[in-house]
Amino acid sequence: MDNPTTTIYPSSSRGIADHGWLVARHSFSFASYYDPQRVNFGALRVLNDDTIAGGKGFGMHPHDNMEIITIPLSGAIFHKDSMGNEGTIKAGEIQVMSAGTGILHSEFNALPDKELKLFQIWVIPNKRNVVPRYAQRQIPALKPNELVTIVEPHSENAETWIHQNAWFHLGEFETGVSISYAIRDGKKNGVYAIVVDGTFNVSGNKLNERDAIGIENAGELEISCLSKGRILLLEVPMYL
Repeated sequence: MDNPTTTIYPSSSRGIADHGWLVARHSFSFASYYDPQRVNFGALRVLNDDTIAGGKGFGMHPHDNMEIITIPLSGAIFHKDSMGNEGTIKAGEIQVMSAGTGILHSEFNALPDKELKLFQIWVIPNKRNVVPRYAQRQIPALKPNELVTIVEPHSENAETWIHQNAWFHLGEFETGVSISYAIRDGKKNGVYAIVVDGTFNVSGNKLNERDAIGIENAGELEISCLSKGRILLLEVPMYL
């Protein structure tokens, strides 16, 4: 692929909002944090890294025409919505909602005495005003040194699918392991990769915990684990 474009997003460069019960770090403009250079990465609109105090959370509030993915990293979320869904999502599980024509939902830390840490991710859909949808499942067991698909486009075999030509992958790697990731359509899709923990080298760029990189117009990525950890890859269309 000709002329790949690479942008590094250091963890320390993210927006931050400290509400006491909530400490939110924003990879892209969100709420009171606004940076005209960091509004989105293609269809990837929001990637919030939230820490929520025990028993605290977000009361019932609306969304529409957005694909919303929640990945608890530690702790558990109590979820309730206007579609009638109610329950707990634990670390090791994933939740996907298509807000479509409109939903109301609330999200609270399900544990009164432990912090909840999560990623909340919003993807701009390729279909508007769809019937709202909810899905939740256990993330497949992470096989050492492999990427596991946790979100994908609509298909008969997928549970956590979204209305977008996007794929999310999570992997846990040992120090010294290297892999290649082939982008499905390098002319249309880009990859935003964020290090959950550990240290990685992605296409020649060293990334520490919560550092991220955006790569466009590339055929594949080279990923090397420098210190044992996890990495999340979000492949999304760059042209909406």
